[in-house]
Amino acid sequence: MTNTASCSSSPLLLLLAACVLAAAATTTSRAQEEDPPQLSLSYYSKTCPTAEEIVRAEMACAVTANPRNAAFIIRLHFHDCFVQGCDGSVLLDDTATLIGEKHADQNVNSLQGFELVDRIKLKLEAECPGVVSCADLLAIAARDATILVGGPYWDVPVGRLDSKTASLDQANSDIPTPQQGLATLITKFLAKGLSVTDMVALVGSHTIGMSRCTNFRDRIYGDFELTAKYDASAQAYLSKLKQTCPVNGGDDRVSPMDYVSPTLFDNAFFGSLTKGAGLLNSDQEMYSSLLGFETAHIVEKYWADPIAFFKDFSDSMVKMGNITNPAGGEVRKSCRFVNT
Repeated sequence: MTNTASCSSSPLLLLLAACVLAAAATTTSRAQEEDPPQLSLSYYSKTCPTAEEIVRAEMACAVTANPRNAAFIIRLHFHDCFVQGCDGSVLLDDTATLIGEKHADQNVNSLQGFELVDRIKLKLEAECPGVVSCADLLAIAARDATILVGGPYWDVPVGRLDSKTASLDQANSDIPTPQQGLATLITKFLAKGLSVTDMVALVGSHTIGMSRCTNFRDRIYGDFELTAKYDASAQAYLSKLKQTCPVNGGDDRVSPMDYVSPTLFDNAFFGSLTKGAGLLNSDQEMYSSLLGFETAHIVEKYWADPIAFFKDFSDSMVKMGNITNPAGGEVRKSCRFVNT
């Protein structure tokens, strides 16, 4: 019988349990050494039919306790898929024989939600040992996170494998950064097989995100007033941002990327871009850049039509989630460590 009622384990206990599971993983799992999978909606229908129910229940507990957990999980999934494909590599801890991705420039002191992943994985292992991959866990949880804060539903194809490697170099080079220009951002998405429309739609997840001062300081002390055309309401918003993020210090202070409805997954984020008041340079570039004739049109479309945004976001999440690691992999017992 699946137990989905409790979601109160302490982070320390979760980490200890994850370590024990990793140490106990001495037998070869059913997916160990498998080739890259063909994803399907029915992959777990016989081996773990309650997998999605388990993930959904844990995500509901987590988002109820802290709505920011929704953004944490969506971001983890995104950063996972942009390095080696959606293979759970972002979840790996550093060990004596493996350098993980958690200390990459865009991940260190930034990515959160690892303890929540541990908790979900423990529930899945208790119900279906060695069956559901950490990469699939993230893909399903990202969908549920979106729904729980008001966003759209989509079916999640599953059957991903967990990598036995990570790439700090790829994490540093491939993950988009808040300071990059539009041409670079488009190039990074195209390199993953994602279109300009996919890029704008996926960036729309910033409607529920928070950003650290170190990522938006250059923007608010740079061209913010210019892109906002010195609008009075934007000036008031800018004053608040400068209080949060001074010229010096306060690097880890945070501000919502959607100041209108920061805990609701909606299209308000795109409205702020049309007003020139996007928090991150990389976001505002989609509307204000001289190269942004295509992206600006998409931004305006999503601001005018939330249904179109929801549809494209769902489609783009599936498309991104279908990027798999060609090297194949395994189903980890603990998401933090490869099986031994």
